[in-house]
Amino acid sequence: MTRSQDVAGAHGAAGRGNWWATQAPPRPKPSTVLIATAASVAALVALVAVGRLTGEPLLIPPLAASMALVVGASNLPLGQPRNVIGGQLVSAATGFVVLAVLGQGQWSAAIAGGLALGAMMLLRVPHSPAAATAVIVAATAPRVVSFLALLAVATVILVLVGLVGNRVNKQQYPKYWW
Repeated sequence: MTRSQDVAGAHGAAGRGNWWATQAPPRPKPSTVLIATAASVAALVALVAVGRLTGEPLLIPPLAASMALVVGASNLPLGQPRNVIGGQLVSAATGFVVLAVLGQGQWSAAIAGGLALGAMMLLRVPHSPAAATAVIVAATAPRVVSFLALLAVATVILVLVGLVGNRVNKQQYPKYWW
């Protein structure tokens, strides 16, 4: 047995090239990374600025993850406007339903996060970062109307900044609106 057969056989990679070679997509061009990063920073800073103007926080962790999908994975369904806006709002609503039924707390937050996935899938708006929004709602019990209104504004800002960033990057975004 040759050394290459031995290595390939040991790693189950016979006939597929070097076992250490990655199947991950190629690294994006530096300009693509720079523009996507700048768009992400601009969107998240815009959320902070609008939050300061309104006196209400707009930047919550799931929105940073949403923006990463909008500019970093804009070809995926998870990054499309329908999924970003709809997924976040459906998940928040799910969190509020769980909050109303079970009250505030860690158990409620865990249940809300899991149920949010099902709700998003049923409504065809899956957006993985949004499950964390349901968790935040059930764990912190924010005011319903203001939270939903601010979340809607925040997700629209993310999509609009993502639209500009992806256009500058010469990437088709969105693939679909609704």
